[in-house]
Amino acid sequence: MALWTMILRKMANNKWLQLNLWFGLTVCVALFSSMPLYSDAILERTLQKELQLVQSKNSVFPGYVRVSTSVSSAKMDQKTAQAIERADRYIQSIPERMGLEALSFYQQRFTQKMKVYGADASEQEKKTQKTTGGFKALSDMDKRVRLIDGRMPVDRTDGLFEAVVTEKFLNSVKRDLGEELLAETADKHLFRVIPVGIIDTDPAADPYLPFLATDEPDGFLIPFRQFEREFMAKDGKVRVSDLEWRYALDYKQMSIDKIGAFTEANRAIRSYFRGRLGSAEINIPANETIASYQGKQEKLDVMMLSLYSPVMLMLAFYLFMAANLVIERQKTEISVLRSRGASRLQIMTAYTLESLMLGISALAVGPFLGVTFTKILGASGGFLEFVQRSALEVSLTSNAYKVAAAAVAGAIVLILIPAFLATRVSIVNHKQQAARMTRMSFWHKTGIDILLVGLALYLLYNFNNRQQDLKRLALDSDALQVDPLLFLMPALFALGAGLLVLRIYPWFIRLVYWAGRKWWPPALYNTLIQISRSSGQYLTIKVFLILTVSTGLFSANAARTINDNMESKIQYNIGADMTLTTRWESDAPPPIQQGAEPPNQTAQESGEKRVQYTEPPFQPFRELSGLEASAKVFRKEGARFSAGGAKKTNGAATLVGIDTKDFGETAWMKDGLLDYPINSYLNLMATNPKAVLISQSLADAAKVKPGDPISLYWDGLDEALFTVYGIIDYWPGWNPLPAAGGEERPTKPNLIVGNLSTIQNRLAVEPYEVWLKLKDGVSSQSIYDQLTAAKINVTGLHDSKQELIASKNDPFRLAINGVMTLGFVISMLISFFGFLLFWVLALSGRTLQYGVLRAMGIPFPQIIGMLLSEQLLTSGAAVIIGVLIGNRISELFVPLFEMSFATAEQVPPFQIVYKLSDYLQLYSIVGLTLTVGLLILGYRLSRTRIAQALKLGEE
Repeated sequence: MALWTMILRKMANNKWLQLNLWFGLTVCVALFSSMPLYSDAILERTLQKELQLVQSKNSVFPGYVRVSTSVSSAKMDQKTAQAIERADRYIQSIPERMGLEALSFYQQRFTQKMKVYGADASEQEKKTQKTTGGFKALSDMDKRVRLIDGRMPVDRTDGLFEAVVTEKFLNSVKRDLGEELLAETADKHLFRVIPVGIIDTDPAADPYLPFLATDEPDGFLIPFRQFEREFMAKDGKVRVSDLEWRYALDYKQMSIDKIGAFTEANRAIRSYFRGRLGSAEINIPANETIASYQGKQEKLDVMMLSLYSPVMLMLAFYLFMAANLVIERQKTEISVLRSRGASRLQIMTAYTLESLMLGISALAVGPFLGVTFTKILGASGGFLEFVQRSALEVSLTSNAYKVAAAAVAGAIVLILIPAFLATRVSIVNHKQQAARMTRMSFWHKTGIDILLVGLALYLLYNFNNRQQDLKRLALDSDALQVDPLLFLMPALFALGAGLLVLRIYPWFIRLVYWAGRKWWPPALYNTLIQISRSSGQYLTIKVFLILTVSTGLFSANAARTINDNMESKIQYNIGADMTLTTRWESDAPPPIQQGAEPPNQTAQESGEKRVQYTEPPFQPFRELSGLEASAKVFRKEGARFSAGGAKKTNGAATLVGIDTKDFGETAWMKDGLLDYPINSYLNLMATNPKAVLISQSLADAAKVKPGDPISLYWDGLDEALFTVYGIIDYWPGWNPLPAAGGEERPTKPNLIVGNLSTIQNRLAVEPYEVWLKLKDGVSSQSIYDQLTAAKINVTGLHDSKQELIASKNDPFRLAINGVMTLGFVISMLISFFGFLLFWVLALSGRTLQYGVLRAMGIPFPQIIGMLLSEQLLTSGAAVIIGVLIGNRISELFVPLFEMSFATAEQVPPFQIVYKLSDYLQLYSIVGLTLTVGLLILGYRLSRTRIAQALKLGEE
């Protein structure tokens, strides 16, 4: 009890320090808990959206499961009957295996097909009748079909079968309802069947899993119980040929933690039915989408950890600094306890219990703060940018608490280190250390700063080599996959470089002091002596500010670069806001149906004949509401060219035909890709209908320069002569990079851009693309609706706006933008509280010094001047150092993000993006933090009383 009393009194005496320590622990818990919360929430949201796309694209319910199998057994023996019973039981376990509730279920049975004819049919009719059908059974038949005429069948035991049939089947046997039919097997066994009702599909019966009568329109649908009795029992009257089960599972219950169970169930179902009864067919449309998410959570967690690494580094510094300040104030007490017989174990037990109290309270609050952090991540659209997006559905999980508990345990170990070190010091050693403020810090003594810089530069060297290999071999990747080290390396470099500069900085201060020691005013003179003699005292706060500013600049530049390059790639590849193709009428022969014989052709007719197209009207596109501009863009892959001097060079190229005015108003082109603005090239082409632009690759291969002639044609056409007017490296919608592959010298593609009217007049009229530029604020859906209303037959469409939205909603990109924003905000909060904590305690420790100075007659404005100059030479210098290191980090490490993009598709080329607004935001936030901190310090200093400062016993 005495121990608890001592702990509580100690915490009460240092309540503000303890509050800062608790704040750091709580933020630490929130950060760590937000990682699994975010990965679960964002992946579940994107998974649900992709499952909904399965329904919109494939017109099938995302939870649809269909299992069908043939029955290879020639007769229904006991072994086959038991195998079917086991299969039925297995099917019933599918919802539990997949972890999803069944919204609907039905099963069907089918017998072998038999010849069907009327009971009163003549021998001639029996011979000519081609209609076949078998018996079918549907579970819950009366609830799933729509009765058009007649009644539902009843289960009869007198040898007659009552059945419902489709109207198509009844018409094929040329009989009416109530007329007896005969079904004859191959071995001449006859079944008497009376059709009593006509059925059709009833979509309203089951919105999730409607029974489609048109799937199997031929045959007799009889009561399920009768089918089981007559055909499924041992020695059934006719062979059962097929079995089918269908489920509609509640896909909205699908979560990330159920993906493993779902994919395992899918594998198990396929394995179970493979050859068990016969040939099986398993159809689970959502399986491919769900399986693609396996492993994504682990990758996202690793990325989140790497993204958070700079913030965690800050938190570690903050916790260590706060714990160290607490221990510094209690070192005298600790040394006295040690000198009076207290063991190190007893002292460490007290501090451990104190830390556990803070940790448990942080663990109680931190996860809920983590939920808030997660929602902020989901709303981020860029660095320090937020958009109106539906909030993430976040719920606390046991995994989040496990991660948070591990974070608390690690943080407690960290904050106990100063206490452990303090227990080794006696009262005499403590007084000696207090008098020696110029000793070298642990970081500089061990050379950690040099090691960190060296490690970061070594990793940078390896990454640069990898990047060169990717470019040289034109290797490809399918998606944005950011290496976690890309975020850890800059943090290591920032910390190492900051410590390295701070190793030299005290010598710089001493040089400044020595250079102007005869002219410095008293306030600055005092400040220079104070900083040069106590450089280790300011180390932590300066590292704080350097890390905050440098990683903030890196985060801003990295996020801006990733976002800009991804968006530029999408806009460049599409070429405009929207591009589409429409159906053109032509004299091309209809495609030959599979299995059909090709028509007979004469020798002349069998020769190649050019397809003649009829150009549809373009005016409907110009009349679309909300459109700013539209253009015709003809693209012909594999066009042939012939150019050069006496030794002609022939080859293939992509031919693009445009109307220069419309194209210039419609197309999107990034500035700086061409030697001159794109409109200058278009104006140049407009002066001559035969003018063309060629790619640099073609100019190099054919040794062609502006003014040279070039001939163009493609299969079945005569050559047409054009004149080269310009050479270009890039063009909207054209990729100048070689195709992905492992070739040592991959071939570069060629491009020729000409006037569309000339190409159509001198070569041929063939289908072109329609490029559209939308007015600001116009939605894509409004254009879609107008195209539908105008009955324009669109055969292909690319929408840059929708692709940009999909890109921004990518979980990995959301993580990058969100964590960088959140990390910077948290870093600023930590720096602000750390700044206040450090300087408030520093002022408290120097109260006597300021009191003596005031008593000596130094006016208060000069005291403020001393404080201001001290801030400028410590915090101000740290900010400047942070800016310089941040810019250097951006130059060194941001280019490495190029490896995260598909190298063979990264057009326009990867470019580092700096935005002035990011710098202004950063400087404003840092400046506001320092200003508020200085105002609080100045206010506290103004409240200091000389008599209180000079009280006896201070030293």
